[in-house]
Amino acid sequence: MQKLGDLKLPNFFNYPPYFTLQPVRDTREKQVQLWKELILDYCRTQKIFVIGLEEEFPLFSNPVIERTLSHEAREAFLSALVSEGRAEWMDKGHKKCLILWHRIQDWADLILRFVRENGLEDSVMTVEEIRSGTESRGTELHGMDRTVLMRALKQLEHKGKLAIFKGTSADDEGVKFSL
Repeated sequence: MQKLGDLKLPNFFNYPPYFTLQPVRDTREKQVQLWKELILDYCRTQKIFVIGLEEEFPLFSNPVIERTLSHEAREAFLSALVSEGRAEWMDKGHKKCLILWHRIQDWADLILRFVRENGLEDSVMTVEEIRSGTESRGTELHGMDRTVLMRALKQLEHKGKLAIFKGTSADDEGVKFSL
């Protein structure tokens, strides 16, 4: 079985027609579903949050069968993720896509679990500590995209679970948990 990083690639990855948008609706729906799952799995295992449509992306080509997804196919698969709330276009021209292998609400739940498991219910941390501090090492929060983290934190703030406050510089924002 072919692997890409830590991910075992599904059988369809070596099937040339899956690198071409299928014209028959039922076949295309199955194709889109398989690609959506593969993109999310790959991004989760590799901790990738942004896919540039015009940049090299390992999933979008298979040198073994000499196939590469067209721009149209890439955009179709990412747009399908966007329509499900699993991704968002970061620009009007659909050149960069933010991948949400966890929805924002799920990230918020992960943050709450992290806070409880580490006894941080009434503590203060910087946003950077949550992303790259020793406490988050080994968790899904470690190395997460700052935009995604801030959106999850703002959602928790809206629910009264924490307060976000400005530090002396933009990358010095703090979070006061109050669970």
